[in-house]
Amino acid sequence: MSLEDHPTVKSVRSRSRQHVADIPVSANLIKQIARDCGADDAGIIEINRAAIAPQVKVIRKVYGRTRSLLAIACSMNREPVRSPARSVANEEFHGTYDHANETARAIVRALEEHGIPACNSVAAFPMEMDLPRVMMVQHKPIAVEAGLGRMGIHRSIIHPKFGSFMVLGTILLGREVDAYDQPIDYNPCLECKLCVAACPVGAIKPDGGFDFLSCQTHNYHDFLGNFAQWVENVADSKDAKDYRSRVPRTETLNIWQSLSFKPGYKAAYCIAACPAGEDVIGPFLENRDAHFAEVVKPLIDKDEFVYVIRDTDAEDTVTRRFPHKKVQYVTSGRYSANIQGYLFSLSLGFQRGRAKGLDLVTHLSFTGTTTLDATVIIKDRKLEVVPDRHVGDAGLKVTADSKAWLSVTNHDLDLAEAIGSKLVSPSDEKLFAAFIRCFPI
Repeated sequence: MSLEDHPTVKSVRSRSRQHVADIPVSANLIKQIARDCGADDAGIIEINRAAIAPQVKVIRKVYGRTRSLLAIACSMNREPVRSPARSVANEEFHGTYDHANETARAIVRALEEHGIPACNSVAAFPMEMDLPRVMMVQHKPIAVEAGLGRMGIHRSIIHPKFGSFMVLGTILLGREVDAYDQPIDYNPCLECKLCVAACPVGAIKPDGGFDFLSCQTHNYHDFLGNFAQWVENVADSKDAKDYRSRVPRTETLNIWQSLSFKPGYKAAYCIAACPAGEDVIGPFLENRDAHFAEVVKPLIDKDEFVYVIRDTDAEDTVTRRFPHKKVQYVTSGRYSANIQGYLFSLSLGFQRGRAKGLDLVTHLSFTGTTTLDATVIIKDRKLEVVPDRHVGDAGLKVTADSKAWLSVTNHDLDLAEAIGSKLVSPSDEKLFAAFIRCFPI
């Protein structure tokens, strides 16, 4: 039987179908489908929007035919998110993430029925743990461009109506659209700094700065790195007694709960405290003191474990501002697969408090498996990384075997041992110590 004689081919050939691949699809149709499938708001942008250029290459790895992007927002119930009981708050987060993913799947199916090819991306933590960039599609910049809100100082998108109480998703469209959305012309963020007050690790700075590492270490403790650390503690323990000395019973139960009921956010207090958004702001405008007393203060006063890395700004914050909370020391759980990944991670782990009074240009020279020159500039508690060359006059020069340096940053090799073996050679030990303090490993 020839291909043309196959029943499937004959059936398809018999249909009179107009070639519509190059005809833009109605934006109104797509948005109506999104709302009918469960989205509370939706916006569309073109694939060549300048603001998302840095992630287009990765987006095309998810869906190579992407020509437009549909951003969706699914609102959350506010009061459960505000609850100091993490079981209640986390159930709302997980339920909304599940709803967002199911909504995205339903949208894709409905679009296919209209002849519009599409692919939904994950609206929560993805699974590409073997890649330097685990977030294949970054929803926040797409949502901003699609008019679903603006970034607040707490680094979440604030919708003009729902405020911070929403979950974002993205559907990749294989067709162009007849109209695209633009960012809203104002930021719903009130700059009230209640998120600053509520954050137990001081990750959100009053001047708008953000300490990603401290946020990740505590709020996402049960997500990415904690399980690997727990496995290593199990492997290193001699017996049950030794294990209990390494891992508190509460942490063992945390692992079980994460595996059984999904990982829990430890402190999404920045979202809980946020009064922005038309649907949210009313009680705050009526009585700001009452909002603080009823919503923010219970989070501040909560007796809880706070997960920090030793000798970091987060440790200082907990001991100074929240002495009633219990410090639990952990490692970052971060892993750098290559030198480029390590250099990218510097901005995520930079400790501004540890950089106070430091004015330092550092030339990094990597040898061995990866040969690369880079410059790290610390001045006025700000960081600049030049990842591909030496610039300026260096006060500190560090030559390091690239494999050994990655082993140190990934906790597979002790730094002192690497220096003793001449695998890492700093020009000034005192300045090197000051440099290392700014980037906890």
